[in-house]
Amino acid sequence: MTRRRALVVRGGWEGHEPVRATELFLPFLERSGYAVRIEESTDVYADAAEMAGTDLVVQCVTMSQITQEQVAGLCAAVVAGTGFTGWHGGIVDSFRMSSDYLHLVGGQFATHPGKEPCERRGGAEDNFLPHTVRVTDLGRQHPITAGIADIELVTEQYWVLHDDLIEVLATTTHPAQPWQPWHRPVTSPAIWTRQWGAGRVVVTTPGHSLDVLEHPSIRTVIERGMVWATRTASAS
Repeated sequence: MTRRRALVVRGGWEGHEPVRATELFLPFLERSGYAVRIEESTDVYADAAEMAGTDLVVQCVTMSQITQEQVAGLCAAVVAGTGFTGWHGGIVDSFRMSSDYLHLVGGQFATHPGKEPCERRGGAEDNFLPHTVRVTDLGRQHPITAGIADIELVTEQYWVLHDDLIEVLATTTHPAQPWQPWHRPVTSPAIWTRQWGAGRVVVTTPGHSLDVLEHPSIRTVIERGMVWATRTASAS
């Protein structure tokens, strides 16, 4: 039997620990029958032959830059059936200057609201807020999130700008606080899928740190998302 091929692309801002974060999921991919290739840059996206033979791309590259040739290669691969997935800033805060990449993913990190100013101490914890990731009606039926209860977290809560071509499996709501400029609660997608050509895209926004990625529900969602996004027989 031909093994499915997974490409793990990691790099960018070190605050999201791209190496340690992706290492968490390598055993799952290997146990699930994937042949795994790891790349430390997005140069591979411009290799048409390599991308054509890839069934799944797992990306963890926060911010950084991508060339037009590289993003075109990634988009072409997904359109042809390669799955694309990732978590947190590694997928939804990547390549801020590339509108083509944003179009592929369907959502873009805007901010993660912080604590009340008087409670801030200048560290990452200033942006760690208690919040709930709520599974939608669609999510309760979807293979990625079926059976997953609403998730309580204390970490960065992503505010995402998005379009309506995504299928939202879970949301999170940002309250309107007296020290914030918005005037009513705002609900953002927290987990979503996107059909792009013959390919499937899966985004999970929680995942700022290793402890969040190791949360049983978050880890389950990410692992299921990898399997679900993988090239289907109809896209082969």
